[in-house]
Amino acid sequence: MGALRKQMDGDLVVRGMSVRTREAYLGAVRGLAKHYGRRPDQISEEEVRNYLLYLIEERRLAWSSCNVAKQGLKFFYRVTLKRRESQFEIPRSRTKQKLPQILSREEVATLIEKTANVKHRVILMTTYGAGLRLNESCHLRVADIDSDRMTIRVEQGKGGKDRYTLLSPKLLAELRLYWRAFRPAHWLFPGQNPEQPISDISVQRIYQAAKRRAGIAKEGGIHALRHAFATHLLEAGVDVHTIQRLMGHGHISTTQRYFHLARKHLAGTTSPLELLEGAKIPPR
Repeated sequence: MGALRKQMDGDLVVRGMSVRTREAYLGAVRGLAKHYGRRPDQISEEEVRNYLLYLIEERRLAWSSCNVAKQGLKFFYRVTLKRRESQFEIPRSRTKQKLPQILSREEVATLIEKTANVKHRVILMTTYGAGLRLNESCHLRVADIDSDRMTIRVEQGKGGKDRYTLLSPKLLAELRLYWRAFRPAHWLFPGQNPEQPISDISVQRIYQAAKRRAGIAKEGGIHALRHAFATHLLEAGVDVHTIQRLMGHGHISTTQRYFHLARKHLAGTTSPLELLEGAKIPPR
């Protein structure tokens, strides 16, 4: 869909969509066209609805993945094709929301200590020490490290927002050792092709290998380091609004979920069972 793809991508760029959102939305339309073997502008709304049901019922994709596909197709039909009345809905998720398994400080320390490769160790330290998303870690540039202000600039994070986050003295020292060894020119963590950043898949593999070496059995990918960043800050007494800014959350409610994960808020709460001692039992 050469011309249509170019037109849709232009529409996404004009509306300030991030690179990852553009890729996801374009991929949704490409998947639809491949499924039916026709140009997407020749596919009816009923066929789109059937395709979404196919993703849910036959391919058994996660609800979140189906929702991204729905949003991408809705954008294509409403914005690019200007069919304003187009409606595509999918059933709401019936899956239970699970809290992530949080790595302890000791586990994070072991994970880093067991990673001998300098580049891999610095990637893990940067992701945890700055609370970065996977894509943000991959797309850091050398110029984003500001040693004068002790900050890391995150350009075009989720939602197309820029922000600044923490640069700790320990991380800065490791980054300097790494830079002297590898001399990255543009991307802080380049891939095999120095003109391109390291891939998401490569960073996930680095994390999973480190987790195996550290003997950590907890589930999840490298995003667990971002969860640990927020939870450990909260446990250290950092206020939730500061954590919200560092994480780049649009809503405080997203940050407040870490109250459920912070150990000090659980351990510091007395069970009502303990309060029964000394209570007077009324006569029968």
